[in-house]
Amino acid sequence: MGPEGFQDSHQVYLRTAIGADAEGWSHFAFVRMPEYRWGIFLAAPEPHRQIGFGDFTGAPAWQEVPGEYRNPLRRLVITQGDTEPASVEQQRLLGHSCPSIYDLRNLLQVNVEEGRHLWAMVHILHSCFGRDGREEAEAMLERRSSSVDSPRILAAFNEPVRSWLDFFMFTMFTDRDGKFQLLALSESSLDPLSRATRFMLQEEAHHMFVGESGIMRVVERTAELMREAKGVAEDVRRGGGIDLPTIQKHINFWYSVSLDLFGGEISSNAANYFANGLKGRANEARYTEHRALEGIYSLEKFEGGRLTVEEIPLRNAMNEALRDAYAKECQRGVDRWNKVIESYGISDRLFLPHRRFNRGIGIYAQDHFDPRGNPVSGEEWNQKRDEWLPSRSDHDYIDSIMNQPILDPNRMAHWIAPPKRGIDGKPWNYEYVRTED
Repeated sequence: MGPEGFQDSHQVYLRTAIGADAEGWSHFAFVRMPEYRWGIFLAAPEPHRQIGFGDFTGAPAWQEVPGEYRNPLRRLVITQGDTEPASVEQQRLLGHSCPSIYDLRNLLQVNVEEGRHLWAMVHILHSCFGRDGREEAEAMLERRSSSVDSPRILAAFNEPVRSWLDFFMFTMFTDRDGKFQLLALSESSLDPLSRATRFMLQEEAHHMFVGESGIMRVVERTAELMREAKGVAEDVRRGGGIDLPTIQKHINFWYSVSLDLFGGEISSNAANYFANGLKGRANEARYTEHRALEGIYSLEKFEGGRLTVEEIPLRNAMNEALRDAYAKECQRGVDRWNKVIESYGISDRLFLPHRRFNRGIGIYAQDHFDPRGNPVSGEEWNQKRDEWLPSRSDHDYIDSIMNQPILDPNRMAHWIAPPKRGIDGKPWNYEYVRTED
């Protein structure tokens, strides 16, 4: 279920971890994908590490799973692990429409690292959870993204990644959720889990770079075409590019489904995970109070046709606190894209949809809202859905401009700008993927 067409007869310039230190994890070389080193790497242990949050703050970190927390910890590991092969399955056909050799190499790099992250979670299941863990690890291989009978656990990982625009959105928004989930798990009292996720975070940074920079290159090419067309957005498609409204629709979709991955806004499970030291906040060391017993969170709710604010215990709002940090980081990426648009003298701007928009999980899931967060009727939602989210005609158009791979290192697809630099100090038109003789 890995990337189709590039596994047996191609050498790929991959970063292959050969050690957990800075020098070891950034080792580059040409390798056939089946020969990629599927190693288990853990961040260096912290001597005398203590639990950093929750009711056991200051106690020694666990080297083994306490019996009373076995089931919830296993569920956290399974859920995280299930996402890793899912993304590879979603992206397995994209090589057939790659916009350049540079982008193909980045896709394959993301794929092998997501596969290795599966191994990291399987290692935790095998080494910490015994027979139950081994059985759950096998079940990860039985599930398939978008399968009717055995889908992946989380909805976003069953969504089709139809195009490279979807891929860039996925690595920008969905992989960024993965970053924040890993940050929360890296605080875990279970030291092997903390060390595994801390190493995974080093590789996750590249995945998000692929997404953010990929969208920026699409936006830059769009702005070039708009300037040529004297700012007429509709002429972008006539020039073979991706217009800003279509980019905005894809932002609306992938950001909203990624918000769902954090879970419900009010969660007793999240409160228990925090209290028991299983899953913390991202970058817990930045906080001054680590038990979160007295804090409150002001949550905006929609009830009886109007918006109200309810104060809830902070521990019950841990999902929302993590979502807040995620949203701020996503906004910084959108701001950078808008600077590119602005630099071309174009007044249009991209934006993140409101977190109430297009939600399938949580307190907003039962109602309808427009991208600015205003409540709308079900009838209006159905009428305007194709204005707010990618439509069939949008997908058909994108398919028409991404219908063949660009495998000449010196060429780039018409709808995307070249990157500013290549990988590992090499130019962007370096032959990153080579066909074996």
